Amino acid sequence: MSRLGTFWGIGVGPGPAGYIPLAAVEALRQADIIYAPRARSSESSVALQCLADINIAQQRIREIEFNMDPDRSVLSEHYAQLAETIAADLRKGFDVAYLTIGDSLTYSTYGYILAALREYLPDLSHCTFPGITSYAAAAAAMGWPLGVGKERTLILPCPEDAGALRQDIESHDIVVLMKIGPRLPWVLTLLRDMGIAEHCAFARRIGLEDEMLADGVGDLCATSAMGYLATLLIRKTPRERRHS
Repeated sequence: MSRLGTFWGIGVGPGPAGYIPLAAVEALRQADIIYAPRARSSESSVALQCLADINIAQQRIREIEFNMDPDRSVLSEHYAQLAETIAADLRKGFDVAYLTIGDSLTYSTYGYILAALREYLPDLSHCTFPGITSYAAAAAAMGWPLGVGKERTLILPCPEDAGALRQDIESHDIVVLMKIGPRLPWVLTLLRDMGIAEHCAFARRIGLEDEMLADGVGDLCATSAMGYLATLLIRKTPRERRHS
C-alpha cells in the first residue's frame, strides 16, 4: 500500500505575481499535482495568472471549473466530488496542492475542500499556507488604512438589502465589503445617500490587466465596475489626521 500523499492549501494573489509565501513556493515545487480553480465564465485561471513568475510544469496542473451556483445543494455536491477526486490522488501517494485566490481560509472554497478531505481521510497530512486577502491588497494599492487606533472594522459579504448594510456601516468605523456582485448599483447609491462615498474606496482585479482602483466612489460607474474579484472599503467618517 502506498503512503498517503500530503495536501497543501495555498493562497495566491490576489493579482500581482509574487504575492505568495516562500514556504508555499517550495510546496508548489514538491507537489505532484496542482489543482487550480477557474470560473466557468473565464477563459483562464486567475490563480495561475498569480503564479506567472513561478516555473511550473504544465503536466502537473489540473484546472477545475467552478460555477458559483446560488443553490447550495449544487455547490455542496460539486465540492464533494472534487474532494473525492483529490482524495483518490492522495491515496495513490501523490502530493497535492490546491490553489485559492487571496487568503486560504477567508471566504474561500478551500475551507470546504479541506473539511471534506478530513472526513474522507482521517489520517490526512496537510498544511495550509495563508495568503493575502483582497482587502489587504486593495488597502496597500491605495494607501488606505484598514483601521487605526481603536477604530472598529467589520469584514462581511454584501447583505441582500440596503437597510442591513446601512446598519452595519452605522455601527462600525470601517466596513470591508466582499462578494458584492450585482448589488453594486444600490450599494453605491446607499453610500452617496449617506454622504460618505468620498471616504470609501473600490478595487477590482488588483494587479491584473483590467485592474480598477478608485479612492473615492462618488463618481464610480456601477455598470463598468461590476465584476468578479471586487472589494469595497467603506469609511463612515473622514480619516483622522494624527500627525502635526
